[in-house]
Amino acid sequence: MRSLIIDLDANCGATRSLGVPPDSYQGSYEVLLGDEDPVSVALETDPEEGIEFPEGVTLIPANRDLERVDAELIKVHRLTDYRDCLRRPIEKVVATGMWDFVFLDTAPNINTPTAAAYRVAEWFILTATPERLAIEGLNDAMSDIDTVRRYNNPNLKLLGVVLSCVNKRTRLANEIIGWVEETFAHAGLYGDFKNRISRSVAVPDAQQTGRTIFQTEPDHKVTEEYRKLAREMLDRLEAAAAEKLAGGSQAQAGRGGANG
Repeated sequence: MRSLIIDLDANCGATRSLGVPPDSYQGSYEVLLGDEDPVSVALETDPEEGIEFPEGVTLIPANRDLERVDAELIKVHRLTDYRDCLRRPIEKVVATGMWDFVFLDTAPNINTPTAAAYRVAEWFILTATPERLAIEGLNDAMSDIDTVRRYNNPNLKLLGVVLSCVNKRTRLANEIIGWVEETFAHAGLYGDFKNRISRSVAVPDAQQTGRTIFQTEPDHKVTEEYRKLAREMLDRLEAAAAEKLAGGSQAQAGRGGANG
């Protein structure tokens, strides 16, 4: 499977974690402004450039120019809604058929790139650590998503909540896990993920090297947790696709019956 990661965060977290120095390449900033085609700035493994991604991963990097992208977008989109700046780039990416998945890595706050991502995404994934402030963050995120669904993207759906840096030996962690399970139980298939990521220095150690834990510690316990989480995500997407297909078949049968 091939995945495209589009880093939309001015902090360049995904870009740094994949070993690409921020401000070294054109990327999401230029794509948002319409100055570059998304495919032309997508980076792949290139030993000569010192770029080594996991197999099947492509990156559109971020740079710190994203800090001023709002003002620039307002200039460019004087007669249109500048928060739709990702619609055409995503349509172009999807039309190529080059990737099975497109991940939009956004900042935790609601800025223009994040709002633009919500408008074009089909699914969203929430992430949190088992801390008190995480509850407020998840509540705020769900409130924002509800607003997006109401006014801009009614098809946006929650794929799940990922809890990371989990230490189940602490009472606080277990309380937060219980809260997440209860809060998202109403979401059914698309509630919290059952596979969680344990606290480990292996993750920040990998980030320090600009590589993923799959590259630095392929046999680590946490690496296996990530594999299981990925499998759970795929299972949910496959189940949702099957459900959608079944619903479409029933609707078609209904129309056929009405026409008969």
